Amino acid sequence: MGFLALVLFIHSQNTKEKMINIMNITKFKSLILLTAGLFMTFSVAAQTKEQTKITDATAVLTAFSEMKETIPSELLQVTQGIIIVPKLINAGFVVGGKRGKGIAMVKKSDGSWSNPVFVTITGGSVGAQIGVQSVDLVLIFKSSKSLTDIKNSSFTLGGDLSVAAGPVGRSSTASTDYKLEAEVYSYSRSKGLFAGITLNGASLAIDAPSNTKFYGKAMTGNAIFTAPVNDSADVKELKTKLNAMK
Repeated sequence: MGFLALVLFIHSQNTKEKMINIMNITKFKSLILLTAGLFMTFSVAAQTKEQTKITDATAVLTAFSEMKETIPSELLQVTQGIIIVPKLINAGFVVGGKRGKGIAMVKKSDGSWSNPVFVTITGGSVGAQIGVQSVDLVLIFKSSKSLTDIKNSSFTLGGDLSVAAGPVGRSSTASTDYKLEAEVYSYSRSKGLFAGITLNGASLAIDAPSNTKFYGKAMTGNAIFTAPVNDSADVKELKTKLNAMK
């Protein structure tokens, strides 16, 4: 092999090695981008689940406020806590069961609403019932202490706390003569209408996994209630809707 041919051969080998290295680097970068993309997709999906629950809660309040029979403004003005459970599943055949996830909020000393705490409601009942229905549920609390004391445990409606169907109507006449002796008032909506629902025996508990996902760390319910204001768009919209219902 002549000298020139040898030089050309060595040059071609070096070029091939460079091309292979470039291809390997490109594949490596592509793999990193793909992995990062998948990680971001999973993170967004996990976050969206909690954000969707907040958005659904806002939609429930909007639907309630547009109904003729709604939560009296006088009751909303004095309430110190609220739980909103979109699409509570109420199923039964003689012996029934309930399961749903929602959010809880309390009023702070300055009258503003706290950050939302994710909660679950589960419970059974016995009676003449059959079928499955999805119910939007709102619980109005006369005292915030009932919710701030829940921490990481749970409490039973009708057991630890008295619960009653709340008065309805926009005007003051709807609740002027109402004694308001219960600690919690329940409002439910099924298929566009106010619906009765038995809550005695239902258990309310903190949804710790959802709170950790949304806030980025494990926190008790009371810590979330007293934390600095969460300024996400979904939370702002929910608080705006609550204030508008007064």
